[in-house]
Amino acid sequence: MLGPSGCGKTTTLRMIAGFETPSEGAIRLEGADVSRTPPNKRNVNTVFQHYALFPHMTVWDNVAYGPRSAQLDKREGKGTVRKRVDELLEIVRLSDFAQRKPAQLSGGQQQRVALARALVNYPSALLLDEPLGALDLKLRHAMQFELKRIQREVGITFVYVTHDQEEALTMSDRIAVMNAGNVDQIGTPTEIYDRPSTVFVASFIGQANLWSGRQTGRANREFVEVEVLGSTLKARPGDTTIEPGGHAALMVRPERVRVSIDAPTGDVAGVRATVRDLTFQGPVVRLLLAAPDDSEIIAHVGPEQDLPLLRPGDEVYVCWAPDASLVLPGADIPTTEDLEEMLDDS
Repeated sequence: MLGPSGCGKTTTLRMIAGFETPSEGAIRLEGADVSRTPPNKRNVNTVFQHYALFPHMTVWDNVAYGPRSAQLDKREGKGTVRKRVDELLEIVRLSDFAQRKPAQLSGGQQQRVALARALVNYPSALLLDEPLGALDLKLRHAMQFELKRIQREVGITFVYVTHDQEEALTMSDRIAVMNAGNVDQIGTPTEIYDRPSTVFVASFIGQANLWSGRQTGRANREFVEVEVLGSTLKARPGDTTIEPGGHAALMVRPERVRVSIDAPTGDVAGVRATVRDLTFQGPVVRLLLAAPDDSEIIAHVGPEQDLPLLRPGDEVYVCWAPDASLVLPGADIPTTEDLEEMLDDS
């Protein structure tokens, strides 16, 4: 579940856990309605940003706490607890650290202990509320892949709350993008990124060029025509029908924008533009350009484009294949400041 602060992510997670009661609808866990089932009767566990490990216990005893409290050895036979704990420590790659105390572990290792402890009772779903927020950036990236691997190995559904778009795209099989208490879109990371259903989703997931305009009609069976950037351009229609003359927004991802000194040829959409600024970002150079109507265009230019050295004020052409663009229902387009404020609040 992905979205800015206050959109309802944590509230939804708390409803699944049983700490909040939904005002309508149902929460189904393995097909059963658990909307009115108390938290201790629901087969779910939660991992928070702060791991709350028992500092006086070893790693092994921390993980064993749950099944021991549930008297699993009595219910399922002697040795069940040891088998489960050893199995989970193997999955999270902490078997060699079983006799250490939490204070003797790194942040990432403590995170994996918290995961093993939450998974050892085999919940129907594991709820994770910004669990990597306390880790530094490099460790956070490493743990994203670790979490994905662990989920694949244990085969339990992870419901993961984050406001970090990269984290959601990296880890998820499906993403629910939330905005002001509503789910704007649910889909795979590829669907959410390539075919966002709203201007908000397009602007919140990754970077996107978004320009206001009007849809004037159909170019052919595959594309529609949009008046935008002072030109009439062909683009992919979105999933929402827009009447001819209706307010629309055109989306193009910066990495799909091509920049050239010469006028483009072939079946492409494009406009003349002026270079405003250049920023080196390692694999790409980020170009900030101005269209004829003074709209802002962002292009991520890699070495494969083989451009000569550009400077602010240079005149260039920007273009993209029509199927690299998408027409969305017209809406107020968030500014860079709006998006930064959303993420800062989160």
